[in-house]
Amino acid sequence: MGKTVLMQGNEACVEGAIAAGMRLFAGYPITPSTEVAEQSALLLPLVGGTFIQMEDEISSMAVVIGASAAGVKSMTATSGPGFSLKQENLGYAALAEIPCVVVNVQRSGPSTGIPTAPAQGDVMQSRWGTHGDHPAIVLSPSSVRETYDLIIHAFHLSEKYRTPVIFLMDEIIGHLREGITIPDPESVSIEDRYVNAGLSHQEAYAVPEGKLIPEMAPFGQGLRYNITGLFHDDSGFPTDNPKLSEALVSRLLRKIEANQDDILQWEESGLEDAQVAVVCYGGTAGIAASAVEDARAMGVKAGIFRPITIWPFPEEALRDVSKKVDRILVAEHNAGQLLLEVERIAAGRCAVDFIGRINGSVIEPDEILSCLTGETRKEG
Repeated sequence: MGKTVLMQGNEACVEGAIAAGMRLFAGYPITPSTEVAEQSALLLPLVGGTFIQMEDEISSMAVVIGASAAGVKSMTATSGPGFSLKQENLGYAALAEIPCVVVNVQRSGPSTGIPTAPAQGDVMQSRWGTHGDHPAIVLSPSSVRETYDLIIHAFHLSEKYRTPVIFLMDEIIGHLREGITIPDPESVSIEDRYVNAGLSHQEAYAVPEGKLIPEMAPFGQGLRYNITGLFHDDSGFPTDNPKLSEALVSRLLRKIEANQDDILQWEESGLEDAQVAVVCYGGTAGIAASAVEDARAMGVKAGIFRPITIWPFPEEALRDVSKKVDRILVAEHNAGQLLLEVERIAAGRCAVDFIGRINGSVIEPDEILSCLTGETRKEG
């Protein structure tokens, strides 16, 4: 039996993270993610965890990396400018293969923008924000209950693939309150990292034959080994050998690419007979759902394709949709960041239109409905 509560998205994020085993949060308060830090400060001591407020977002990310390397499931949360500040250390975590979860509750921008306003302007930054070629797993919830469930999944993926996972919320979901039933913690399936106590310091990054992911060595538990942001060999020490460097980066990319069947999640609704598909995610999805329901009532055969895993993007699934519908309408609270990806995937098989918002206000269901019934490419 679970408990039924009225809960905010940001609060559900913390509840789910703790259920997944998160025991350290390091962060710096920033609107509209501040409640994630506040709830972590309140709840983590009750389960023997640690909350640390750092002086900035850069140091917060560094603490999360250090704690995770030492064996503690760790998370940080931020918004807008803070996410930009985390990018260098995000690259470090990707190359050093340190599991961690980074929550980004998106807000209006660029720069300080409108700190309390909704937006989805960090979609491309979540994939390409740090420099170099690197792996990326990015998840986006569209309800309070999904926030709870999906943050647990974020920790699972992070631990399983030894990679940072970006939890890309937005202000709409972060501050949305819904009645949800939280499952009994004993019923939640938890995936912990496998730690091989038999590894030596020379094997800290050695990859078992036929695998793509090195086993975790028990850092700080009787074993010392090198962790670096430089290209490194099996011992973790830097190398400038081109063959070793290429093999390392290629493996980092392949460990995500080769496991997309396990990583990718998406939702399709009403697409069985649809002539137009709305592609939306996060807080925009609820708005689109209302518009699609009204469109159906007016005789317009509309449906929804919602990527839950934003990166890697569920390409094949959307490609199949593009073969069946006459038109795709991309709805997002930015100037068209995911639009470019949809246009590439559709590749001329159907028309692709767009409705976006970049002024801090929210797209109304009637605006999407107007696009579904004839109008196209609306930005404002």
